Amino acid sequence: MTGFLFDLSFCPAAPVWLLMIFAPRWGPTARIAASPLTVVPVLAVYLALAVPVLPELWAAVSSPDIDGFRELTGHASAAGAIWAQVIAWDLLLGQWMFLEARRLDVHPLVTGPLLVLTILLSPFALLLFLALRTVLTRRRRRGAARAPIPLRYRNTPADPEVTSVTTAEHRKGSQS
Repeated sequence: MTGFLFDLSFCPAAPVWLLMIFAPRWGPTARIAASPLTVVPVLAVYLALAVPVLPELWAAVSSPDIDGFRELTGHASAAGAIWAQVIAWDLLLGQWMFLEARRLDVHPLVTGPLLVLTILLSPFALLLFLALRTVLTRRRRRGAARAPIPLRYRNTPADPEVTSVTTAEHRKGSQS
């Protein structure tokens, strides 16, 4: 049963990963990725694996040391529970990365491989994504600072008629 649950733990996460990687611009993908409920089936598998070894699991996490953790992972159910926990965490992390990448307008051909790396080695993927996010955020800030000031906000009007309309609109807005 433990082997089956171990194998099953990735199955509920797979459709979400597939959508984010292969259908990133499909309307429902963003809504699905925005939901934290996607991990609930994986957490159900986690509970099925963790409950039988809860005393050992609690002992290992309440006073962690390497020998206790090594002993814990010697139990098939405990190792499976840790695996399901990693899958749930990776999925939540991948969903956040996907949504951030959309917000930052990162091309899906960049996001997709990062998400695949998140499935396999999430700490490396997270570091790469954070570096990418930092670069893009800084570029945006610099670009916003250099963006031309719209005519209606300039002190020197180019067209008196446009200025009078803009000034009248501004007065209406400030009275509201």
